[in-house]
Amino acid sequence: MKTEKAKMLAGKYYYPLNPELMDERKRAKIMLQKFNTIPIEEEEKKIEFMKDFLGNFGKNCWIEPPFQCDYGYNIYLDDYVYFNVNCVVLDANRVNIGNHVMIGPAVQIYSVTHPIDPIERLSGIEISLPINIRENAWIGGGSIILPGVIIGKNSIIGAGSVVTKEIPDNVLAAGNPCKIIKKIQLK
Repeated sequence: MKTEKAKMLAGKYYYPLNPELMDERKRAKIMLQKFNTIPIEEEEKKIEFMKDFLGNFGKNCWIEPPFQCDYGYNIYLDDYVYFNVNCVVLDANRVNIGNHVMIGPAVQIYSVTHPIDPIERLSGIEISLPINIRENAWIGGGSIILPGVIIGKNSIIGAGSVVTKEIPDNVLAAGNPCKIIKKIQLK
């Protein structure tokens, strides 16, 4: 029988109030409280913290505090990733962020959701799906990325967008729900 954590990571319905998962979220909150209060001038300490905390923290990455997430170990940053202030990543499943991705302020990335059926929802179960933001994407401030979304390379998500489905490579997309506005012509 799979553990609740194994079900969570496999994209199956799981019970998030399982003691193991609750302990891991509590640990992440305690660690993030420390990260968010590291003095500004101690840049190396912030970098080392994130290298230990996240699943991967590539070279020349930066996360502006305050930053919040559920677990940390499911967040994988390639190289040259930048998170602006007040970002939230609900990483119940893997969140992959490619090289040279810029994340604007107050962006929220949700890998977890709840059942549509109200009776199932009352049971407390959840489901999580991976999110992939491919290389050289730019996510505008205040955007929300929903579970299972893939954002293609070189694509731009306009500020305040709600991304509910896959966005292909090389497009500008915006709105609620987020829709393609135009193709980006590469030089």
